[in-house]
Amino acid sequence: MNAITIQRGFRVFDFTPRIGSLIEMDAAALASGRHAAEIMDLLERRGVVVFHGLHLNDEQQLAISRTLGEIVPLRDKGLLPITLDKKVDAFAAEYLNGSFLWHFDGASDDIPPRAAILNAKKLSASGGQTEFCNSYAAWEELPASVKTSIEKLRVVHSVEAAQRHVKPSPSDEDLRRWRRHEPKVHPLVWTHKTGRKSLALGCTASHIEGMEPDEGRKLLAALTEWATMPRFVYRHEWGPGDLLIWDNTGTLHRVMPYDADSGRLMTRTTLVGGEPLL
Repeated sequence: MNAITIQRGFRVFDFTPRIGSLIEMDAAALASGRHAAEIMDLLERRGVVVFHGLHLNDEQQLAISRTLGEIVPLRDKGLLPITLDKKVDAFAAEYLNGSFLWHFDGASDDIPPRAAILNAKKLSASGGQTEFCNSYAAWEELPASVKTSIEKLRVVHSVEAAQRHVKPSPSDEDLRRWRRHEPKVHPLVWTHKTGRKSLALGCTASHIEGMEPDEGRKLLAALTEWATMPRFVYRHEWGPGDLLIWDNTGTLHRVMPYDADSGRLMTRTTLVGGEPLL
């Protein structure tokens, strides 16, 4: 770890210079909400925050999530199982195949989620690490000439674009299901309320408006390669009971492949977003 800072009532250890921090705090202090503002401020600056070994139950996760923001009402009170086990959730297991590729959540929504909270319930014997890249830092460190050339570009995002990466020969039913989600056009460079900017990239990016398809794909691939260089990336090696929060508006993420029969299970809560891509 690279740095230690003392916040009001807790300590923070930075995993890398640009992304990822460990917060030392027990479940009771976290659930109290006393430190919610500091945690969300740290999340915006660091992209990912981790709490080791909390072993939260569902009600604790929901209570903690509510201290940080409004929960997206997914499934059971806002709790979503994250697993490839079709016996637990057949739809999610298929959809999650796209999670092995770099993306941000809600790219086909008008307002993407603010953040997501992942609680480790059962781990796989191998694989299953989650990687995050700081898309703020990736923008900030681009050469000035590249910033000028891409700042006004607009990108078409769709569920279909993401799913075609993992299922390049879809059935008619696959296409009907994917196309229920209308494509969205977003700026390539997201200007946030704070004035900071980040790169809005990932596997949902289909093409760049007004650019030849091959040229656009090459540019998107080059920018993704830049944004996911090791210096912008934090890889989380999950431990039992870990709780991890990521800033969905300032990071991309992906999970490393793991055995679908491993029983790996996370529970996720998602915080409602407050700003469209501008």
